[in-house]
Amino acid sequence: EVQLQASGGGLVQTGGSLRLSCATSGASSSNYAIGWFRQGPGKEREGVSCIRYSDDSTYYADSVKGRFTISTDGAKNTVYLQMNNLKPEDTAVYNCAAGFVPLGSGFECLEGTMDSWGAGTQVTVSS
Repeated sequence: EVQLQASGGGLVQTGGSLRLSCATSGASSSNYAIGWFRQGPGKEREGVSCIRYSDDSTYYADSVKGRFTISTDGAKNTVYLQMNNLKPEDTAVYNCAAGFVPLGSGFECLEGTMDSWGAGTQVTVSS
């Protein structure tokens, strides 16, 4: 069973930083990918960043490139999202999710790719 729990959200001023954590279980093998998704007020859910364990390849949405960094610990049971230079448009509920991505298969950092979802954490960036 795959379980995930996001934490680390909060209230921060424009230009500030936060680090989100996703505690995972059952999804630490090379057959999995972990992604961060967010849904802001009045917006659709979007993929923010993903990491594929088979080769540690990463993906970032254009809106966060250069500001956000995804990483994992050595055991691959915690995934982090370091968020720097935060903007009001980053305000959203952030969820982490896991997808089963067998070796040799293609991968896209999309909501439909993910099989398991954790409870979200709220990030609010004040102007």
